[in-house]
Amino acid sequence: MKKIIISTLAVSALFFTTSCETDFDTDVKDIAVTKGEADFSNYVALGNSLTSGYRDNALYIDGQNESYPNIIAGQMRLAGGGNFVQPMMADNKGGLLLGTTPIQATKLYIQSFVNGSPNITNVAGAPTTNITNKITGALNNFGVPGAKSFHLIAPGYGNIAGVLTGTANPYYVRFSTSTTSSVVDDAVLKKPTFFSYWIGNNDVLSYATSGGVGVNQTGNTNPATYGSNDISDPNVVAAAIKAGLDKLKAGGTTKGVIANIPYVTSIPYFTTVPYNPLTPAALGSNITTLNASLYGPLKQALTAFGAGTRINLLSATTSNPVLIKDTSLPDLSAQLTAALTPSLGLATATAFGQIYGQARQTTSEDYIILTTRGVIGTTASGAPASINVYGVSYPLQNQHVLTKAEAAAVKTAVDAYNASIKTLADTYGLAFVDTNKKMVELNGQSGISFDGVKYTAKFVTGGTFSLDGVHLTGRGYAIVANEFIKAINMKYKSTLPQVDPNKYSGVTFP
Repeated sequence: MKKIIISTLAVSALFFTTSCETDFDTDVKDIAVTKGEADFSNYVALGNSLTSGYRDNALYIDGQNESYPNIIAGQMRLAGGGNFVQPMMADNKGGLLLGTTPIQATKLYIQSFVNGSPNITNVAGAPTTNITNKITGALNNFGVPGAKSFHLIAPGYGNIAGVLTGTANPYYVRFSTSTTSSVVDDAVLKKPTFFSYWIGNNDVLSYATSGGVGVNQTGNTNPATYGSNDISDPNVVAAAIKAGLDKLKAGGTTKGVIANIPYVTSIPYFTTVPYNPLTPAALGSNITTLNASLYGPLKQALTAFGAGTRINLLSATTSNPVLIKDTSLPDLSAQLTAALTPSLGLATATAFGQIYGQARQTTSEDYIILTTRGVIGTTASGAPASINVYGVSYPLQNQHVLTKAEAAAVKTAVDAYNASIKTLADTYGLAFVDTNKKMVELNGQSGISFDGVKYTAKFVTGGTFSLDGVHLTGRGYAIVANEFIKAINMKYKSTLPQVDPNKYSGVTFP
């Protein structure tokens, strides 16, 4: 069972602050709603989890009802739009079954508060949505949680036989038309008159959320060789999106809206845990002991090797960074072992060399991922008892932190993806949504406001991100829907009204 304890969040901070500014461009209540040059009678949405309405680490009914495409479709109906049918889950718990076997966990919720902080865990009970129960008939939302850009055009991505081997997606299995169909091909079969296309997030997200445990595949244009946590080559992403647009165009659908990819480091999964969470109060009297027995000797030895900046003494007055293993650093294991052997003995010095050969303290350019908060201060299995505390005396491992170098690789990929997406929008004459700009704005100190309510990208308290720190709340999806609506209106001269995010759901408190 997944459980997250978030400390230092005061209960009083769980309420929204207000602002006199508003993000609404204009008051359109007196403007006649028109479709302009678009035809909204059969709108389909293609994408990944963000398109499906996924939130709180699961897909469930309430989230689907507040998916951004469903919100947009509601406004399109004011201008002649038709019904918007989604592949609804069976319950509000989330999670999936393959026969009688659970293969996806239930959603997260705030179980209680511990010392004023939310205790986040999974909803109890087994899922009831069985992927063997096929959905047929009308369908408009083709958002597939977990899909990367090339998955949308991959034949067989909905073949149930490939679910356990990882070659097929259980969410798409539920509504794929055959064992050889692709998501885009199935969408084209619905003969849409208008589409939205938002894909590419997962081409870097899984790399980032795994702490960079994966390979940067830039230069490798064969996605069949990629691992699940790899960064997709930008040319692969661009070609996959282009192929999807070409299929839609060949099927007669030429009008739609496409969105770019937000920087992953603008979301709470990477911004909630500070790089320096080790306060003097938390470390207490251990500071003196750690400096004398570990940090001091390590700094002295590393300084002799020209790497003294990797480790500094712990401060008794300010918050301290955590120890991490940075695999991009030169490995000084052998040098440390040799330097420490006279004082520690060969066996202990060898252990120290292996543990700290690529160790350093975090800086403000590193990102400690959300789930690592529950790891810091716990015991590292198999480590010597005197140095077995994660982040304090034993380095956090690669999967716990997105380092500066890894974050730079992610940003480089996203910038390349976004340049191609904008080019494709222009080439195909589509409306374009700069979601990256909006997420950066949301992550800013001032956030954005709607009718007196301020929204930010702060975890739990910001109102826009759900309990998984990656996906949005209903209010967050409403903000995204408004960005799509603005872009559609600008491109196609329609006058679809924006929605009020305050009318949608945020984080639910016990």
